[in-house]
Formats: sequence, structure tokens, C-alpha cells
Amino acid sequence: MSNVWLTAYDRGVPEHVEVAQFSSLVDMFERTVERFQERPAFSNMGRVITYGALDKASARLAHHLRNVLGLQPGERVAIMLPNLLQYPIAFFGVIRAGLVVVNVNPLYTAPELEHQLRDSGACTIIVLENFCATLQVALRTVDVPNVIVTRVGDELARPKAILTDLVVRHVRRLIPRWHIAGAMQWRRILSVRVKPNLPQVETGLNDIALLQYTGGTTGGAKGAVLTHGNVLANALILGAWFAAVGTHKGEKYLVALPLYHALALICQVVNRFILGGCGVLITNPRDLNGLVAEMRRHRFRSLAGVPSLFQALAQHPDIGKVDFSETVACCSGGAPLPLVVAEVWKSATGLTIVDGYGLTEAAGVAVMNPLGARPQRSGIGVPVCSTEIEIRREDGSVAASDEPGEIYVRGPQVMRGYHNQPEETARAIDAGGFLATGDIAAMGRDGYLTLIDRKKDMAIVGGFNVFPSEVDDVLLRHPGIREAAVVAVPDAHSGEAILACVVRQNPHLTEAEVIAHARASLTGYKVPRRVVFLDVLPKTPVGKVLRRVLRDALVEPGQ
Repeated sequence: MSNVWLTAYDRGVPEHVEVAQFSSLVDMFERTVERFQERPAFSNMGRVITYGALDKASARLAHHLRNVLGLQPGERVAIMLPNLLQYPIAFFGVIRAGLVVVNVNPLYTAPELEHQLRDSGACTIIVLENFCATLQVALRTVDVPNVIVTRVGDELARPKAILTDLVVRHVRRLIPRWHIAGAMQWRRILSVRVKPNLPQVETGLNDIALLQYTGGTTGGAKGAVLTHGNVLANALILGAWFAAVGTHKGEKYLVALPLYHALALICQVVNRFILGGCGVLITNPRDLNGLVAEMRRHRFRSLAGVPSLFQALAQHPDIGKVDFSETVACCSGGAPLPLVVAEVWKSATGLTIVDGYGLTEAAGVAVMNPLGARPQRSGIGVPVCSTEIEIRREDGSVAASDEPGEIYVRGPQVMRGYHNQPEETARAIDAGGFLATGDIAAMGRDGYLTLIDRKKDMAIVGGFNVFPSEVDDVLLRHPGIREAAVVAVPDAHSGEAILACVVRQNPHLTEAEVIAHARASLTGYKVPRRVVFLDVLPKTPVGKVLRRVLRDALVEPGQ
């Protein structure tokens, strides 16, 4: 299929983006901070750090890592931090030292943390004190020689820093007891006021920048090897894409997704950083009251989230008090966007959610809707600049227009492969450089894609394919349902059957009412056979429902 989607691009958006305008992320950083010295780069908890201050702080950290600890180019440094000012300092400090970032979910259990540290070969970890007890347990079985510990208030202005740390430790009691011999203090490392002797770094576009671990929603987490070129490609592609709505000097963008996730780090932070934007870091987006309060303090140009975040915000009683007058883009990714969520968000805010699609292995985004005016929402959009998409059948042939098949992606943002897993890499990336995503979509004659579901989530009921997201969308339209996710369970008659997991808005909602609602919109084999009511649905940190966890919890052993 020819690149028919190019006709859908907003005016001025190029077919290709030149990645080599920077020689590496280090080059990008140093040229950008020189250009925007006095502009605010990030804000968090009332503290603002400028591009110039970020330059100095990250240089001190880079100096310590290379010249004090003696780390060599290419060694791995794990970052186990939530959205605090410490994160961008750590990220750029590690990159400037010629080292590789290993992003770690701060909510990991000790076994999960142990696996990632061992698999990545991390020799250093930068960790928030709140999670040191977990790290202490992991360190019993994996050796990480250098541990740098930071507190929540370390980058805040005094006396707020002192007060914040007192509240975290003694009022909210968020820091379990821990002891890690030889642990270094972040504040002491960054308090060195002498001009740091920055290491001489010769880093190129093909050098590794990140070991970005997949969320593990369909199995054990694997480390996607992302190069400086991969990261810059996606950041520059999105910069070109967003040029359709213009860039304002020092514009703010809301970072509610965790920075250890590719969508927030690459598609928001690196992308907007190049353009001189200011990221408003939300430390705990699960605190909806705190998130909405922070949204009310800033006029931001863009925000990104997963469907569940937009749904929750739309239902918040104070969302109408947020000033969206400067907001030009609300971008959704990470999971199929139910039409009902787009509708309730539009009703609550007057804004249209711009849907998109990406994955860790493609450094964030591969498909997105144009940002210019369109008469209606059209699925997840079209392939972004420099990106090719093919929809393939099971036999590997290219599917016809509107025929569902697996998404294959090729472009400069596609990973080099999986760390230390050549067989998995060979299965994921074919000889032509196309990445098999495991996601099912259909492409129309105009190049627009409609995401259907994950290939591994698809159920086969009596020989018929059932995509859970389609059933989810129907269930969410019931006013008595707050959240819903369906999974496939073994069935003696039909092979598999559909089981609905529902969080009630109406506490009196019954199983019969849910099934009757589904039957009114779905053909028989798609209707849930059973309904289970839960208090919450298990999710990844970015809000994707963990269907595998639901299925494992609800299917009896031996079935």
C-alpha cells in the first residue's frame, strides 16, 4: 500500500524528519540549554528550575558519576524516581556522562526490581528514600555497588524542603525503615559548588541511551534497547507534528504520566524540551484532588494521558474550574480510547481528545491523529512522519483496506532489539526492519487506523474472534458502571467465554442488568457469560488494565 496517509497531514508537517540535526542527546541538551538559559524548564511542588540551573545540576551529577565513582561509558544507571525535579536532573546527568539510563518503576516489588537490576546489569541506582526498603531487599541477591538516595524535598526551596520531608517521614509515614551500607546522599553530591570537570563524551546516534523495560502486561518485562537516535527521532517527529498548533515561548505542558515511561519521557519531556517548554511535573496523579488543584494553578498548552485518566478527570467535580483557554492538545495513548470517554471529556471540558498509538519498542508514538480541525474522531490516526505502517494477516501478507490484522511498524524510532534476548528480537523485528507489535488494527483507504485490541487479549468464542475493547466500550456506556474490563476464560462448550469485570457506579447494579445491557448492543457470542463486581481494576502505573492479572485471579487452577 502506498503512503496514502500523507494527504491527511496538517499543512506544513513534513513526510520525513531529519534526525541528524543533532549528533546525540548530549548534543541536543547542551545546545538547548545554551539557547534557553533563563527559561523555566520544569516545575514541581511550587519550585521552578530553569534550563541554566538544570545544566549546572546535571553537570554536577555527570561529574560525580564519571570522575568520582569512575563509571565507564555505556555502563548502566537505574533511576527509580517518581515525577520530581530530581528526575530530569538524573536523566540528563546520566546521559551527559555517556552512560545508559535504566528506568525503574518506583512501585516495583523486590523481586521485580531484582529482575530488572540483574537483567540490565545496573552498577548504580538513583532512588527516592521512600523505596529504599524495597531496594534493600533486592540487594540481598543482586549487586549494585553505588546507591544514591534522594528525599522528596531535596530540590525544593527551604523551608518548604524541610517541612515536606518532615511530613513525608513523620506525618504520612511513607518511609519504611531501611539500611543500605555506603549509600550516598543526593543533596551532598549536588551541593558541590566548584565547576565540575565534565567527562569528555563521544556519543553518537547509534549509541544506547535507554534500556526501557516493557510494562510486562503480557509476560515478563523485557528491556527495549533505545538509542540516542531512536529517542531523538520520536521527539523531533512529534515536534514537527505539533507545529500545526504552533509553539509559544516558554509554554507549559502537564506531565501526569510517570517519567519512567517512554510516553512521558520521550514524547512529552524530550520533545517539548527541545522547543524550550516547561514541564509541570505531577508527582502523584492518582491523587485526583491534588492533580486537579495543580491543573487549576497553570495554563498549559497540552497534556497526555491514558483513557482511564481522562475518564476520571472528566468525572471530577472541580474539572469545570480548570482554565483550558490555552490548551490546544489533549493526547491519549496506552490503550484503545473508548468513544464514551472521548464524549464525556468533550462534554466536561469542551476539548477533543487526540488519539494516538505507540509502544515502548518504538520509543513512544508511531500513529497519531492530525491536530488540525477534523469533522470527527477517526480512530488512532495515521502514521507519523518518517514512519511506515503495514497491517498484516496471520500468513504475513498485507491485509486489504479495513481488514483487521497485526500492526507492523518501521521507522527511525524503532528499537535496536531486546537486551540480551536475540531470539525475542528476531521474532519482533523482521529482515525488512518492521516491528511486529502484537496489536490488531484496520487501516482504511485513506490511511487512518482503527485500533481493535491486543492480539494476545483476543478471545475466540465458538470459532469467532472477540476483541475485549469492543465489549468494554459497550459496558462503559451503562450509567451504573464506572470501569469495566472483559477477559477470556476457558469454556467447555465454546472454547472460551467472556467474563466481565465491573467496578460499579451504582452499588445496586446487578449481573443480570449488565448482561442485558450488553445483549442490546452486541451479538450473542460477544455478550459476557458472567459478571464479577470488583472494588478496583488492576492497572499498570500508566493506567492500562492488566487483563492478564484479572484472568489469573479469576480462572480456577486446572481450567
